[in-house]
Amino acid sequence: MAVLSERKAAVVQQYRTHETDTGSPEVQVALLSERINMLTEHFKTHKKDFHSRRGLLKLVGQRRRLLDYLKTKDNARYRKLIEGLGIRK
Repeated sequence: MAVLSERKAAVVQQYRTHETDTGSPEVQVALLSERINMLTEHFKTHKKDFHSRRGLLKLVGQRRRLLDYLKTKDNARYRKLIEGLGIRK
């Protein structure tokens, strides 16, 4: 259930802040969001997969912490990221 390397490279390319960026909060949140979306699709067919659901909840918590960090450091980058990912309503 890992994100394919081509898809991962595309996400990194889209959300990076400079040419060699792979670890900025924007990239990390985008990759976590990709995995979360994949798992949500998985749960539409496998409703009783509770072990993977725990992993999903851990991913959501990790993304939440990264977003909180980014919000305190730079609110403009936070707003741009959540708008680009469509996370918040």
